[in-house]
Formats: sequence, C-alpha cells, structure tokens
Amino acid sequence: MLQAPIELVESARRGDQGAVMQLLSLCQPDLKRFARRSCSSSEDAEDAVQLALWQLYRRVGALRTAAALAGWLFRIVERECYRLLRLRKGSDSLEDLPEALEPQAAVLPLDLRRDLARAIEQLSPPYREVLLLRDVHELTAPEVAAQLGLSLEAVKSRLHRARARVREQLLASGYWLKDGAPQAGAQGDAP
Repeated sequence: MLQAPIELVESARRGDQGAVMQLLSLCQPDLKRFARRSCSSSEDAEDAVQLALWQLYRRVGALRTAAALAGWLFRIVERECYRLLRLRKGSDSLEDLPEALEPQAAVLPLDLRRDLARAIEQLSPPYREVLLLRDVHELTAPEVAAQLGLSLEAVKSRLHRARARVREQLLASGYWLKDGAPQAGAQGDAP
C-alpha cells in the first residue's frame, strides 16, 4: 500500500529535490508489487514502474493534493500495463484479450456474460469503477481505496451496492428462470 508522509509529498511538490528522490525510493516497492499483478510480463511491469517514477519525478509539482499521489501513480502503471499488452498482442482493445487471461469468461454461458456486461454498464460510474477494480482487476479493497482516493469503508460500501445492483439486474433479466429458480420479488407466491 503506497503510504508516503504528507510532509514529504508536500516538500516534493514545492520542488525540494531531496524530497523528490526520497519519494521515488519510497514509492518504488509498492508500484512494483502492483505492476507485477497488473502487467502480463515482468519486463512490462518494470517498464510501467519506470514510467510512473519518471512521471512522478517530472510532474510531482502538478499534484493538487498529497492524497492524490497513490491513485495517480497506480493509474499510470495500470494504463501502461494495458498499453504494453495491446502492443505485444497487436490488439486494439481490451475486448480482444486472449481467453487465457480471462479464464472465468470461458466457463460462463454467453447469455449470462451479456447480461452481466449490460448490468455492469448500467451502474453509475463510482459503483462501476469500484466493482471493476475489485472484481475484474482483482485489486484488494485497500488498493482500490488508494487508487481512487477513497476510504476503505467507502470502497466496501460502493462494492456492496454495486454487487447488489448487478444481482438485481441479473435476476430481472430472467437468466435463472431457465433453471427453475424463483423470480425476483416472487417470494411466497403460489403457482
């Protein structure tokens, strides 16, 4: 978890080169851990971390608040990992990822996958963002909180609400009716 002292970040923002160098060395281990989970190869992870550290060195003064540091750096690493993956695979979008990178998608029936994608698309952006980071990108709740600049409680609350709304959408889509499961809201109704 990227935790830099606020005083250190503020000093770096004001242009203190010693603070910038200290911040670079403090952030590197956490960024490497995150990159190893986000990138498809160790080389891509190293490249993504180097890009994030270079951006930190060049643009730390542009940070609006010290609290934005972790989310900003994690987003740089994540975007670079995806960019490098697309370059490596010759793909133009994340939808073209090989099934080996999405093993869960291969076992779900096509109609359920469509209903699930539609339900996620209908979520408001704050809920969708937390759900995707936690359940698709498999970040831990503290990592999601750091990346989005939220409290852990806010992440858990949004995740709970997002999952509940997706569940409601899937029940309303009628997918489980094929298996004889009760309809949403049909509690205790006689046939």
